[in-house]
Amino acid sequence: MDGSHNSILQNALKVYTGAIEIYKKGYRDIGGNEYLLHNIDKIENVLQNIDGINSFSSRYETFGLLSFQEYSSAAMVAGIEPNKEALQSQLKTALIQGEFLNSDSKNCLYMGNNLVKKLHIQLGSEVSFIGSASDNSFAADIFKLCGIFKTGSYEFDSSSVFVAKNYFDTLMLSENVASYIHVNVKNLSDVDAIQKKIQTTLTNDELEVLSWKELMASMVQAMKVDSIFGYISIALFFTVIFFVIMIFSFINVSSRIREFGTLRSIGLSTQNVRSLLFYEIFLLSTLAIVLAAPLGAYLAYYFNVHPIVIAGMSETYKEYGIVSDELPFSFDIFTITWNVAVVYILNFLSIVYPLRYVNHFKPLEALKHV
Repeated sequence: MDGSHNSILQNALKVYTGAIEIYKKGYRDIGGNEYLLHNIDKIENVLQNIDGINSFSSRYETFGLLSFQEYSSAAMVAGIEPNKEALQSQLKTALIQGEFLNSDSKNCLYMGNNLVKKLHIQLGSEVSFIGSASDNSFAADIFKLCGIFKTGSYEFDSSSVFVAKNYFDTLMLSENVASYIHVNVKNLSDVDAIQKKIQTTLTNDELEVLSWKELMASMVQAMKVDSIFGYISIALFFTVIFFVIMIFSFINVSSRIREFGTLRSIGLSTQNVRSLLFYEIFLLSTLAIVLAAPLGAYLAYYFNVHPIVIAGMSETYKEYGIVSDELPFSFDIFTITWNVAVVYILNFLSIVYPLRYVNHFKPLEALKHV
């Protein structure tokens, strides 16, 4: 479950969303050209000096109408920095036809495959664009389709188009302007500390720095709900384990009642019998844990490094928005430790009832027990 959650998160961040994104306050809630970032070079200079940041790039997003012959569709058209974007997202690796953008792409479009189908176009087709520039003036141009991508997210692939930002800036009057700045970090576990450091370093109350936890709040909530059901399932699993162990312990103890009666008759107390059974379960449980825990940990580590892949299902998964067809495990020492500890404790609890059962026999009754 943890491995699947990590995989879902990694895939979501690979497609387009950043680990951290920097906005002008109001852009996400209200939007519009009044909430664009200006003088982004100053912000980027600050980001260069913050430890933990792997890469960053600026994006200028707008919405407009794309048309080809009698077909048209509204879409998000984004100006991106191709060289930086290739390192930060899955856009380049999602290429299925044509070529990815570069700094010399000029009026080339890089379009999602589902949007290509809507417009009934192919590589080399000329597409007209009508939208609004950063100063709210009218903006229009003729673009050429140079590349087609498929991420597997239907909504994203049917509404997203990308243009090299240096060319798009001349059309949209957005030089040194961006909708937001996309930031990738070296380690996702450090995202909260890096987010706080960026916010403190920028010292600008008009900016807001959001992590993936806020950017993908619905996904975070869905994973939390899934985790709750996962913990309920593992609690039921542990309950079954407990009763299975207890049944075997009870069978073991009840079949030795005459043995315990003999021991009681020669002077052993009920406490001595408890100690005897405790040492037995201690030795058996410890031996089992010593053998099983390393094996389980190795399997978790192996499938974390080499995820299970269901061959031939990749394209089917992508139709449902799942970018990767890998089923990774999560090798986490804390998770392994508390699982082992719970099972270890259950072994000792399983002997409580059998102990009470055998000790309620008097020595003479135990000797005659059949």
